[in-house]
Amino acid sequence: MPLSRLVTLIIGLILILGLSLWLIDSLSRLYWQLSYSPLLGNLLLFLLIVLIAGLIAAFVYYVLELRAGEKRSRRSRKHRPQIKVPEAKSEAASSTLQAVRQQVSQIQDEVTRQALLSKSKEIEANLARGEIQVVVFGTGSAGKTSLVNAVMGRMVGKVNAPMGTTMVGETYCLRLKGLERKILITDTPGILEAGVAGTEREQLARELATEADLLLFVVDNDLRRSEYEPLQALAGIGKRSVVVLNKTDLYTDEDKESILARLRQRVRGFISTNDVVAIAANPQVVELEGGDFQPEPDILPLMRRMAAILRAEGEDLVADNILLQSLRLGEEARKLIDVQRRRQADKIVERFQWIGAGVVSVTPLPVVDLLATAAVNAQMVVEIGRIYGCELNMERGRELALSLAKTIASLGIVKGALQLLSTALQLNVGTFIIGRAIQGVTAAYLTRIAGKSFIEYFRHDQDWGDGGMTEVVQRQFQLNRRDEFIKAFIQEAIARVVKPLTDKSEVAPEDIPASEPEK
Repeated sequence: MPLSRLVTLIIGLILILGLSLWLIDSLSRLYWQLSYSPLLGNLLLFLLIVLIAGLIAAFVYYVLELRAGEKRSRRSRKHRPQIKVPEAKSEAASSTLQAVRQQVSQIQDEVTRQALLSKSKEIEANLARGEIQVVVFGTGSAGKTSLVNAVMGRMVGKVNAPMGTTMVGETYCLRLKGLERKILITDTPGILEAGVAGTEREQLARELATEADLLLFVVDNDLRRSEYEPLQALAGIGKRSVVVLNKTDLYTDEDKESILARLRQRVRGFISTNDVVAIAANPQVVELEGGDFQPEPDILPLMRRMAAILRAEGEDLVADNILLQSLRLGEEARKLIDVQRRRQADKIVERFQWIGAGVVSVTPLPVVDLLATAAVNAQMVVEIGRIYGCELNMERGRELALSLAKTIASLGIVKGALQLLSTALQLNVGTFIIGRAIQGVTAAYLTRIAGKSFIEYFRHDQDWGDGGMTEVVQRQFQLNRRDEFIKAFIQEAIARVVKPLTDKSEVAPEDIPASEPEK
């Protein structure tokens, strides 16, 4: 028991005892003075007993109330929701953020690296702060701003937010009885607006929606395809959504129920029936004989549903969203690293394809065979593997290169490449030069296909996928036989292979043997 309450009890007990003694003394004197009348004396004695009993009863009641109050306080503290993300999900989010930072350190672009680090710090701050993010999303004409104003007006009084088109996300803070967390409700720009500015605002709205703990998707009629697709996509990434049919004051009761039924049918499977509600955030003015009348906003169905969701699921919604944002940030970092690695690996492939072309051009063979450039391709495999964090020795690199060369030969790609490149070369250079250059150019082309295939192999953690090596090689051959690529490749091949051969074929005058004199 607190010291202040204990002192109060002691002082109260002393006062009661002192007052009781004073009453007993005073009334006993009065009793003897009235001894000539037994009736008055007995009445006075009864009054004394009642007063003392009342004082004792009041004291006992006070003590019992103090104890009951302490029990209620302990029970309240015991059951009070704590602003704490569920431990398992919190740990998962923290470990994911740590892994993201390790990935980000590998990104070479300074601006991109700092941007991702800033996002990770923002997610970490949300993890510690623990506010519930409610985002209002939908088309510009659905009445999102009216909904936000109606909700805030009911919760905190008049809202002086600007009406009309929302250019950026406006955020307001409110409290909900029975919920310890603050609720941040954000009004987003409308989707499906025309023009470049509209597209930019829609992109902002979608970004805000993906960061929401709870999404209020506002419509004013049945769902259009352009509304259904983003709603389904957001539900697909784990967004908890409530579909809000606004402007119901414009419909009859029968029409409203019909629209609600269609909405619930369309979203069945990813949004609960209970999470489709009807409101009138800004009812139309009603003209009466005595003047115009502005009805009050009818948003109670939404308020009840939102309160029920946040009280029952608020903690899990915050935890799931933080974990989701952490995973999405990690995926973004992985994509950036993948682009960076592919750029580096493509440079390796381009370098080795012309090295291979040079080897074959210097020592032409009867047929084009990747086995002749096995050492070159083995070194290429080792360097590509190193880009993707896989350290291979030359022996393992040679094994992989030979295996891929055999697959390319078995698929008839060598013959197809010869025909494709011979035709392309004939359109650009003479027939004599083609005969000497074709093997080198083809070797470069096949080395490129091999290198691109190995990039896919290392990108997927040294796994060829369900279709195996054959499917990967065929796909790369199809990608590298497109007209626009072949034109660029031939022009570079002429500069790197054909022109050097042409220069060597030119015989200097001093190298021509002198003719024998006539006899």
